[in-house]
Amino acid sequence: MGKREFEIKEFDERETTVKDQLEALVLQMYKSNILYSEGVREFKKRFILTVLQENKGNQCRAARELGMHRNTLSRTIDELKIDVRQLRDGAKRPPRSARPVSMEKKLVR
Repeated sequence: MGKREFEIKEFDERETTVKDQLEALVLQMYKSNILYSEGVREFKKRFILTVLQENKGNQCRAARELGMHRNTLSRTIDELKIDVRQLRDGAKRPPRSARPVSMEKKLVR
């Protein structure tokens, strides 16, 4: 078996595992009388939170990875009441007056 064939087989096995897990979760939710709207809302929230965590709260990068516009992500974050401030590492950009001026900008001025 070639490397490419192995990669495809490995991907198929992972996909099957995820599908099995999802089916088990859906069945568990159904048996627990969780409404469809509640399930969809919780899935959205967890999915978006995971991508935001991976991007340290950066909504532009997270939106790109999610395949949605930043404004749509921002609106969805508000609807789901996600606190993005908790996801940021605390480091903020310094104000423009405190930033060093690059050589390119010095030449333009």
